[in-house]
Amino acid sequence: MPSIFAYQSSEVDWCESNFQHSELVAEFYNTFSNVTFFVFGPLMMYLMHPYAQKRSRYTYGICALFMVIGLFSMYFHMTLSFLGQLLDEISILWLLASGYSIWMPRCYFPTFLRENRSQFVCLVFITTMVSTFLSFLRPTVNAYALNSIAVHILYIVIQEYKKTNNKELRHVIEVSVVLWAFALASWISDRFLCSFWQKINFSYLHSIWHVLISITFPYGMVTMALVDARYEMPDQTLKVRYWPRDTWPVGLPYVEISGDRKNC
Repeated sequence: MPSIFAYQSSEVDWCESNFQHSELVAEFYNTFSNVTFFVFGPLMMYLMHPYAQKRSRYTYGICALFMVIGLFSMYFHMTLSFLGQLLDEISILWLLASGYSIWMPRCYFPTFLRENRSQFVCLVFITTMVSTFLSFLRPTVNAYALNSIAVHILYIVIQEYKKTNNKELRHVIEVSVVLWAFALASWISDRFLCSFWQKINFSYLHSIWHVLISITFPYGMVTMALVDARYEMPDQTLKVRYWPRDTWPVGLPYVEISGDRKNC
């Protein structure tokens, strides 16, 4: 049995051909496409600073975990090691759990918790700890389990979309869902249609997934912050801004609270 640190000790192998560009890097494009995580993570930490100060400083932790995912994903795709796979998937699990703990609206809590966030956080923590240990038993199904959690988040976002007339929130939700759908389509296509992509010499769908999901992250973060504010910050006025300029056709969204103005 190979060591968990050994190259290609993981049962998961993506569509990109191995060791094509370097003897040290198993999947070259899948490895270096994670650079986007180190761009958007620190930038969102900076842009969301006023929001984090007023709502929850755990927001910084979300951004930090996002960068950790990029780091572990790079390690996994560079080595295709079993340890790399687990670190990659477990870090995603804890990011999702952290998002649940901070931003899940109380109206979606299990009824026995009676909208008590402290108890909900404890429940999420216990569930995540158990899931972390279970991930060692059947590692090949971990990615599918993580995507099922994303589907539950999508359900909540759609419910909130139906409730609101806020044009900014509706727009951010729409962009988030479209980006996530394209990202998921790339992931599924790379996983299940690999032979087709290899025939046409284009086996880079998983690296495209990395780029698309890292772009989805700021939109998803802003979406959840706006949804949360409807329940937890009713006395505050939140405005969606875009970096570097609101007037640019493409920008990175962030939340501005009341009179706070972020210049960059």
